[in-house]
Formats: sequence, C-alpha cells, structure tokens
Amino acid sequence: MTTPSPADRMPHILNHCRTIAVVGLSPHPHRASFDVSRYMQANGYRIIPVNPNATEVLGEKAYPTLTEAARHEKIDLVNCFRNSEDIPPVVDEAIAIGAKAVWMQLGISNPGAAAKAEAAGLLVVQDHCIKIDHRVLQSRGLLHNAPAPA
Repeated sequence: MTTPSPADRMPHILNHCRTIAVVGLSPHPHRASFDVSRYMQANGYRIIPVNPNATEVLGEKAYPTLTEAARHEKIDLVNCFRNSEDIPPVVDEAIAIGAKAVWMQLGISNPGAAAKAEAAGLLVVQDHCIKIDHRVLQSRGLLHNAPAPA
C-alpha cells in the first residue's frame, strides 16, 4: 500500500478503517469520548470500547486493554482518548495487534510515539478530533464509504 500524503491521510483512514477501538472510551454520556464515539457509530463505524472500568459502552462489550480487544475483534484504527504521556504504550499495543492507524484526539500528541507508529507502517493523526474531521471531510464529499450522517 502506498502511504497517503498528509492531505489524504485523514480521508484515507476514515474510508478504509471501519472498526475503531477507542482507548479511554467513557460510559458517561457527558464525556467527549462518549459523544465522539456515538457520532462515529451513528455514521457506520464499529466502535470497540477499551476501558478497564467498563463492561459495556454504546451497546458494545468493553475490553480492559487493546490487546484483549484484539483477541476478539479485528481492529483497524485505534482512537486515543488518553493523556499525551500515556500514548507510547497504546502505540506499542496498536503495532502489536496489527492496527492500520492511530488517531490521537484533539489536544493529544506524542511525537515520539507517532514516529514509532509510522516507522511500523501505521498511519498517524495527532491533535485532531475524528468527529470534527469526519464532518468536514463528509461535507466535502471525500468520504466515499461512509453513510450519510444519522
């Protein structure tokens, strides 16, 4: 696979990564992770919650770790709702499970972990909200596999 240019990275991820493990997905509806994941789920993406303190979120079984989730589910994209300093072990797990991409939400970045992920062949987005970018790219007609918003 040819690595997409930076301008094409987000549409490529959103068009080809349909199963998203959300690390740090909260079961509480007032949390950003819940809102963003609910939006992505409503737009045709499969959400796999990763939270050691939850058993189910958004109607999906929650797993304590990314590695445990990958034992039961094929994960394309790892969406991170963790502090920037907590990203390196998440990236290590993403690489180990064969994920295609890592997305660090708005306000989250870790250049060292991003470089490690990219060196392992994963696509990386840092400091961007997947919900906002999905809406923008969809409005521009750049998401050919995603259904219309719910």
